[in-house]
Amino acid sequence: QVQLVESGGGSVQAGGSLRLSCAASGRTFSTPVVGWFRRAPGKEREFVASIKWSGGSTNYADSVKGRFTISRDNGKNTVYLQMNSLKPEDTAVYYCAASTSIATMTAGGFWGQGTQVTVSS
Repeated sequence: QVQLVESGGGSVQAGGSLRLSCAASGRTFSTPVVGWFRRAPGKEREFVASIKWSGGSTNYADSVKGRFTISRDNGKNTVYLQMNSLKPEDTAVYYCAASTSIATMTAGGFWGQGTQVTVSS
């Protein structure tokens, strides 16, 4: 079992920055990849970014590439999402998830409770 807790959400003006944290505990060895997803009002859930604990290889959605950076601190079992140049369309509830792969994350992964990000203009 893996437990995930997101934090760092809040309200910010367009162009501002936020850093989200995802603290993992439990059997993290069984989930080699961690990802961030978001769900905006009236929209389907979408993939944002992912990272592997070992090696740190990353993937990003085109919509956030160049603005968001995913990173991890293995010693703290924590994954971060640094969000810069925020836009109103980034407004959403952000979730972190952990699984064996990106492909299995949505249906078979472990999920946190989510944290609200609101960007105003």
